[in-house]
Amino acid sequence: MFVLGIDPGLTRCGYGLVTRSSDPRSFRAVAAGTIETAPEAPVERRLAELLGSLTELLEEYDPAVVVVERVFFQTNVRTATGVAQASGIALATAASHGCEVAQYTSNEVKLAVAGYGAATKRQVQEMVARQCGLHAPPGSPDAADALALAVCHLVGASLRAAVSAAEARR
Repeated sequence: MFVLGIDPGLTRCGYGLVTRSSDPRSFRAVAAGTIETAPEAPVERRLAELLGSLTELLEEYDPAVVVVERVFFQTNVRTATGVAQASGIALATAASHGCEVAQYTSNEVKLAVAGYGAATKRQVQEMVARQCGLHAPPGSPDAADALALAVCHLVGASLRAAVSAAEARR
């Protein structure tokens, strides 16, 4: 099962595609990168570019699940607006492609990936590299965050399956 993580942003939107390896506690990064839009371009053009790029990713990799970081807190209102707009594009694109959609906060991702909800960005990047069998963390922090989102979803997948099975037996 391919899981596509998306770290939404209007200027830089990270993406990372992960699948589970033969060891249930390790994963394989299939693709990772950053979609960038020009800050001086009109917002509607930038959102259209993001839509096009995300659509291409979904068509190329056909993930079963798309995981988008849930914006929980942002101190800069201008940044929060762009992140929220990019998040909306990602959610709508995934839904229109027929993908299951999940969202996690930054703290939930840190807890699942690094075992500590207040882990530093560097700690998360190093754990993602280790869990995905990479020799080094991805060069882009946005891509590393996107991979972490996908890993977070896969870490919780077996627990969600066990809960569903238990509920079905009731």
